[in-house]
Amino acid sequence: MKPLHIFLLLLFSATMITAQENFVKINGSTNVNSFQFINSKFGNDRGAYSFSEKDLPNIILKVSDFYCENKMMTKDFQKILNAEKYPEMTIRFISLTKDQKNLLAVVEVKMMNKSKRYNVRFEMENNKLTGRKNVKFSDFNITPPKKMGGIIIVKDDLDLILSLATRI
Repeated sequence: MKPLHIFLLLLFSATMITAQENFVKINGSTNVNSFQFINSKFGNDRGAYSFSEKDLPNIILKVSDFYCENKMMTKDFQKILNAEKYPEMTIRFISLTKDQKNLLAVVEVKMMNKSKRYNVRFEMENNKLTGRKNVKFSDFNITPPKKMGGIIIVKDDLDLILSLATRI
């Protein structure tokens, strides 16, 4: 292989690895099964997110970029979040402090013109910041859906996981 081809292959591979490090997962369950929606189609121009006092991230996610293995569930999720009227969800870091092991953040989640602030504990490992928070559909005035005439009931509780490539 020519040196230029090797260089381009390495550059492309590094870009793909960085892009895949950023994701938001929403895990939930019904009385029958569990589900997971993932959005990994976001990032910033600098590759990794910066976390300085003056430069905390404001992450804009397209609701249409969340996907699930089940196409029907993906479509239902986008309908529940009213993706046509509210195509974006925002996760904005308000503050970030460090304790002995972890980073503690106040994070504002905004969707469907409703905002809710959460205290989230993040762990830093290999230049990747990962946090997890239990949220609810009802936090955003969303009634958890029912399917098949009420036989399948989606639970109100959701597990939100945020993972970002970082520079701290």
